[in-house]
Amino acid sequence: MKTEIQENLERIRRTLPSHVTLVAVSKFHPVGVLREAYDAGQRVFGESRVQELQEKVRSLPADIEWHFIGHLQVNKVKYIAPYVSLIHAVDSIRLLREIDRQGGRVERVIPCLLQLHVAREETKFGFSMEECRRFLQDGEWRALRHVRIEGLMCMASNTSDTGRVRADFRAAHDFFEELRSTVFSGETTFSKCSWGMSGDYGMAIGEGSTMVRIGSAIFGERV
Repeated sequence: MKTEIQENLERIRRTLPSHVTLVAVSKFHPVGVLREAYDAGQRVFGESRVQELQEKVRSLPADIEWHFIGHLQVNKVKYIAPYVSLIHAVDSIRLLREIDRQGGRVERVIPCLLQLHVAREETKFGFSMEECRRFLQDGEWRALRHVRIEGLMCMASNTSDTGRVRADFRAAHDFFEELRSTVFSGETTFSKCSWGMSGDYGMAIGEGSTMVRIGSAIFGERV
């Protein structure tokens, strides 16, 4: 008999196009819950606290692809550099430099996404589009040998106005296309658009997302 988590995963997967990656946002959920999702075939999990991620990595199978989806402190990069598959929320050159440094230490190239601030809330992290343009045009990042910028990540405004949410995602995708045709022209690895969560992932996919971060719709609300 299938568990509720397994049924949730199956239902969500049926709604996802083949080119969209499902990141199961497992932060704050215990290892046993992640194991249920793993047994249902889920292999990509998203965490946002380094210590919690460390504990889960030690307790779960080695073929899991761990994504770090939260705000990453510079002094914590060293702990996840040996194994993290994708860092979603790079919001400064300082952080990117440290990821590069730690990637060199463990002899890995670490894939990263640049976090855009497209939402109306001031509390969210990320580059404005103009800041991101300047950051990329400055070119320092090109000398970093142990990081690879593979796309963009964003969060939409926290609102019930679906028009606003769609507009946020559309703006992020338009900017992604701008960068793909200019700064990253010819670089096939610049291909990831990480936006959309449990409540808005359908809209996000309609606005170009290739990676959705879904937690409560799989695991239920955190207790």
